Amino acid sequence: MAADGSATNWAENLEKLGLTLPPVAPPVAAYIPAIRTGDHVYTSGQLPFVNGELSAVGKVGAEVSVADAKEAAKYCALNALAAVHDLVGLDNVVRIVKVVGFVASAPGFDGQPVVINGASEFLGEVFGDAGVHARSAVGVSELPKNTPVEVELIAEVR
Repeated sequence: MAADGSATNWAENLEKLGLTLPPVAPPVAAYIPAIRTGDHVYTSGQLPFVNGELSAVGKVGAEVSVADAKEAAKYCALNALAAVHDLVGLDNVVRIVKVVGFVASAPGFDGQPVVINGASEFLGEVFGDAGVHARSAVGVSELPKNTPVEVELIAEVR
């Protein structure tokens, strides 16, 4: 459902983007991919796995370009949607409420918001107005598995 109560065309929109929901990435530590409390689903931080492999490794502004990191952020968001879908089904998403993105940043790199736009723009393409959300984009020195980007989200569900 969209914020206005109408059904979203998330599956059709993913198809137009040439994407499908992947299997949920197995946890790499002691956590679960997503949890529901009340009308919200919180995902754990998702990495940019594509077919079981990271789409990029290294720090943004050094080994990883902004364009590649932005694409990685999109894959993180896709993996977060897979976790939501596995738990409650994307047909039950009312809206994406918040996105938190972490960017492994080389010294002096300050383009974290541009990188996390990869996730935000993707969620807008999938859910339309229901994909517009609050957001944080944070630069960090290291992320798990030397990934350049990690994204988590909160979705309101019915």
